[in-house]
Amino acid sequence: MGSVRVNLNYYPICPNPELTIGVGRHCDVSTLTILLQDEIGGLYVKGHDGDDSWIHVPPIKGSLVINVGDALQILSNDRYKSIEHRVVANASKNRISVPIFVNPRPSTLIGPLPEVLANGEKPIYKQVLVLRLSI
Repeated sequence: MGSVRVNLNYYPICPNPELTIGVGRHCDVSTLTILLQDEIGGLYVKGHDGDDSWIHVPPIKGSLVINVGDALQILSNDRYKSIEHRVVANASKNRISVPIFVNPRPSTLIGPLPEVLANGEKPIYKQVLVLRLSI
């Protein structure tokens, strides 16, 4: 078993959103991130490799957004990729999001799962130590 952390993010109205960053570009270190967005939107994911475009993730009422994190990318030996994303401020409405981060247990080693490598696939990652993250 690992750990779960829930955040409540509040983004106030920003009259000049081009002058600020809601949350800068990043990948989550978690295994999975489960995200509940409000109806405002503001989440963007990075386009294809080598492309500098950003794709808006439109909020859909009653739905959840699931992000693959770095830990799952390692465990799956790159079968699942951690997605770079960002959040932009809104000029006319406050925004709220609730991300739930599902993480491996702190102080354990993770690497590509044996089941993933069972057919002779070579590991892309060495084992890494999971540290407890605090914010």
